[in-house]
Amino acid sequence: MASQSSSHRPPQPETPVKLDDAPGLPARRLAAAVIDEVLRARVALDETLERMLPESGLDAADASLARAIVVTAFRRLGTVQQAINARLDRGSPRKSGPFEPIVTAAAAQILFLDVPDHAAVDIAIRQLHEDPRSARYAALGNAVLRRLARERDAVLAEAQAEVFGDTPDWLIESWCAAYGEDTAAAIAQSHREEPPLDLSVKAGAAGWAEKLDGIALPIGSVRLRERQAIAGLPGFDEGDWWVQDAAAALPVKLLAPKPGERIADLCAAPGGKTAQIAAAGANVTALDRSGPRLRRLKANLARLGLTAEVVTADAVTWKAEPFDAVLLDAPCSATGTIRRHPDVAWTKLPEDRDRLAALQARLFDAAAALTKPGGRLVYCTCSLEPQEGEEQTTAFLARNPQFRREAVRPEEIGGLTEAIDANGDIRTLPHQLQGETPRLSGWAGFYATRLIRL
Repeated sequence: MASQSSSHRPPQPETPVKLDDAPGLPARRLAAAVIDEVLRARVALDETLERMLPESGLDAADASLARAIVVTAFRRLGTVQQAINARLDRGSPRKSGPFEPIVTAAAAQILFLDVPDHAAVDIAIRQLHEDPRSARYAALGNAVLRRLARERDAVLAEAQAEVFGDTPDWLIESWCAAYGEDTAAAIAQSHREEPPLDLSVKAGAAGWAEKLDGIALPIGSVRLRERQAIAGLPGFDEGDWWVQDAAAALPVKLLAPKPGERIADLCAAPGGKTAQIAAAGANVTALDRSGPRLRRLKANLARLGLTAEVVTADAVTWKAEPFDAVLLDAPCSATGTIRRHPDVAWTKLPEDRDRLAALQARLFDAAAALTKPGGRLVYCTCSLEPQEGEEQTTAFLARNPQFRREAVRPEEIGGLTEAIDANGDIRTLPHQLQGETPRLSGWAGFYATRLIRL
């Protein structure tokens, strides 16, 4: 690398160059902006994309490219950042504006996407020139990215050997403590793979698997072999199925709703579990504190031809006549969804987990008060952290002796004994449920327990 670049002694600030948009430049602009926003503000990637996409004016192809860049960048962020930093003698330059997100997006393309190296590099340099703060470091960015392109094979070989390279330290420590180093490594490795796409069907999983070129899973979900435009698939308009990770379908299996029962689904949006309960013929009350998320739930139920009483309220303080069964899918750190939402690994911190664990305890007690004697209470989270799962149940039972645990039986979940822990609760891990290929393997990390009120 040239001495001027490696020493970070920039020339005098220059006026930004406004360049005509080259093919792919608008998509990369959006990708860099999303990366910057998510990391800087620690906000969800999907929500950020949903907010920024309409303003970008991108067509479908460019929107798809932008999403692919962003998701890949976060899925392999540790590797990307390490590769960039190793080629910056003095680290990333200060007061360089969008330098880091632009170079991060370009490096993700060079290392992991089927994009010509020259396109990724040249467009990144155009982007750097558009802001006077980053324009001063365009030569540095050019040198780093071209070196990455030349040394790609070595970078990928090194990354493959470092299985925890794309996992923040606090998660490595948490998972090693909870599951042991080998299992933690298997979880981290699974997070590097593109996630499967699962559907919950109203009936006839084997038939829908055949129609949709999918795989009928033991628990009754259908896993698609190829990614396709969901809205164009058979059965979508008719409301015969909905998208739902196979592990996320397990808590309702434990709840076992029956026709005519009164069931409360607390923290219900976006409504996959509500749909399962309603499809079983139960009278479900779907409660959530978020009005916008409940509007999505209503839209999903309308497409599926299912009904529910929808209530906007805080489950901690909401009062109602006790129900036959209550499902609490509590807000959590969502570390079990990192494969599908890779930004979670980089936007959540231990203090988020601990803060949410305190909320979960209050919600757990509130759900208990809504469960009638003899009724069923299922508590679940899409978290890999014991503080949000196993430890919550232990603490709940200690302060609520009127409840007892009812262990899950293998036949309730398609014989998948690997998903049942020593206490008889559900504990799914992302590397379980092995399939034909890495992409067709695994599911989200979930915890669920079933309790009976005495």
